[in-house]
Amino acid sequence: MSLSQTVFTPSFLSSSSSHDHLRIPYPRPVLSYPRTQTNRILCAAKRTGKRRYPSERKKLRTERKEAAAKVKNKLEGVWRLSKLGVPVGDDPGKDSLGISEGLLQAIAKVIEFPVASMLPEEAFSVVRKSFDARKILKEAKFVYTVDLDVKTLLELEPRAHDFIFRLEPKLGLVEHLSPEKTVSGDLISVVNECRRVNGDASEPRIINGNGDPHQHGGGGRSKPRIAVVGGGPSGLFASLVLAEFGADVTLIERGQAVEERGRDIGALVVRKILDMESNFCFGEGGAGTWSDGKLVTRIGKNSATVLAVLKTLVRFGAPDNILVNGKPHLGTDKLVPLLRNFRHYLQSAGVNIKFGTRVDDLLVEDSRVVGVRVSDSADQLQSSSKDLKFDAVVLAVGHSARDTYEMLLSRNVELTPKDFAVGLRVEHPQELINSIQYSDLASEVRKGRGKVPVADYKVVQYVNEKDEELSQSSYKRSCYSFCMCPGGQVVLTSTNPNELCINGMSFSRRSSKWANAALVVTVSAKDFDLLNLSGPLAGIEFQREFERRAAIMGGGNFTVPVQRVTDFLQSKLSETPLPPSSYRLGVKSGNLHELFPAHITDSLRQSLSMFEKELPGFISEEALLHGVETRTSSPVRIPRSNETYESTSLKGLYPVGEGAGYAGGIVSAAVDGMFSGFAVAKSFDLFEGTIESVIGKAQGAGLVKY
Repeated sequence: MSLSQTVFTPSFLSSSSSHDHLRIPYPRPVLSYPRTQTNRILCAAKRTGKRRYPSERKKLRTERKEAAAKVKNKLEGVWRLSKLGVPVGDDPGKDSLGISEGLLQAIAKVIEFPVASMLPEEAFSVVRKSFDARKILKEAKFVYTVDLDVKTLLELEPRAHDFIFRLEPKLGLVEHLSPEKTVSGDLISVVNECRRVNGDASEPRIINGNGDPHQHGGGGRSKPRIAVVGGGPSGLFASLVLAEFGADVTLIERGQAVEERGRDIGALVVRKILDMESNFCFGEGGAGTWSDGKLVTRIGKNSATVLAVLKTLVRFGAPDNILVNGKPHLGTDKLVPLLRNFRHYLQSAGVNIKFGTRVDDLLVEDSRVVGVRVSDSADQLQSSSKDLKFDAVVLAVGHSARDTYEMLLSRNVELTPKDFAVGLRVEHPQELINSIQYSDLASEVRKGRGKVPVADYKVVQYVNEKDEELSQSSYKRSCYSFCMCPGGQVVLTSTNPNELCINGMSFSRRSSKWANAALVVTVSAKDFDLLNLSGPLAGIEFQREFERRAAIMGGGNFTVPVQRVTDFLQSKLSETPLPPSSYRLGVKSGNLHELFPAHITDSLRQSLSMFEKELPGFISEEALLHGVETRTSSPVRIPRSNETYESTSLKGLYPVGEGAGYAGGIVSAAVDGMFSGFAVAKSFDLFEGTIESVIGKAQGAGLVKY
């Protein structure tokens, strides 16, 4: 498709509240964006069997020998069996997580046991269950990972002895688990076990020693005073770890508890009243509370660290099935009571929680944080500010805490710009997505109450862009669907009335008639430069620019500009009536193809065409694009030590979670908060040994996608 070049200029909303002043300042030729060339990159199919190269076969044989050598005794411990396929017709359905007859048949086939019905169900436990309806399969199936307990199996069925003895490890399919791979309980149990092993005898080290004699466990020792700023997943889990180790923890959250936050969000949705401190982004639980509540992660879904987080959520009220589901999610309706239980436990553990309290500044002495300056969140003039002294500050703010980034910069805390993604949110009728993904099985969805899960999708493509005017170098840009919400709705995530950005959310059943997902492309410093934006906060200003443009295009009052996918591809304004939208604050037909620079728009168009090849029917008259999605992840990273989690530029400051640029999503943020809690506890001698020996290896930095 040949696409004409579009000229843009930075635009800003008038400070006046009158919508008569809202005008889109097009066209004013200030910046010109180079035309892009886009090409799909196809990956070669994975070679298997006789198609493998000799070097690949040799490597595979070596890996198999190494795996077999690690098995000390086949007749002890646990064997993990993966990729066990059970056809839909032989499975009880998505809500059944037990051992069915169909699953026993799949297990018997792997261990070569002749009569599946003779295998005792008690010897097996489901570790993971997912649904696979890809078109390349002969039939849709549920895919299981199962643990086989050898002792139980041989006690109940001794005739299985020879079959287990002949079992051999197969990479990705059959694995013998060593004792160190067994998963402990929830995070509270992990910390308590750690304290028991250490004898809880270490003397805590106080850095500032600023006053009151706080007692630790009644033993007469001083407690380290720790401030945790931010009540999202990273802040909650950091607070939990530190409180369990005996620190004096104060959790400071600028937004409100979930009960009051729910009322504030209701006022926004019904009466268009935006509370800038309590909304879809700010408040207890963070931005993930009013979302889909996704618990998928790219940091190892069966790892001990992730399971510790999930088991902790179950302890506080999450359903047990999140431990097994291949794509676990909670939904807002399940998150709200869970967070309430989490809060009550923290308070019972001695954590002082301050809602509606904004951190305006850090107190710094001799290049070390000694406390924070706070004020009532409703007090924009900060006339109620007061200073609170602490020995350390865990900074666990979300990716929308823009004023916090500005404050850190004024304190000479090192910040670096980080790549993120921007785009539009596309919405389809859920029945259409069900039909595309499941074909004849679509009737089994039944609005989340059927045999198969509500259909979702995840598509990733890559676009090569060549800058013909400046150089001949090629740049690969990622285009992907993000935060897909089946059976959900589009919601407003603005934190400023002059800016417009959106996200998706859904409830646990995912029973609405719409499916939505962000359609985004990666942006980097090269894109910021084209808008003459530079410095550590260039990404934030980049976000603001397009959020303001979207607000102008929508006409103000939180009305979202929308466009049919087909019209976006043809660069024409969508005629009314528009397809129905789940967004409740109003939509307006707009030229979304003029919102972004040409190279971003071209990438979005190309990715839509690619998505159509993967999901025939995706490009539809019923598909509606909404603008704009900009807060996919933090545009900033706060450099920190890999070992201590302490800021490299300011002692006593521990930046963690999504807002610090080290996580993306509920689970990875919680894991990062958990690791930071252990790191801070260790820095105050609250426990001995290494963090890795207690909870394993830390996740990689900057995992920004779900």
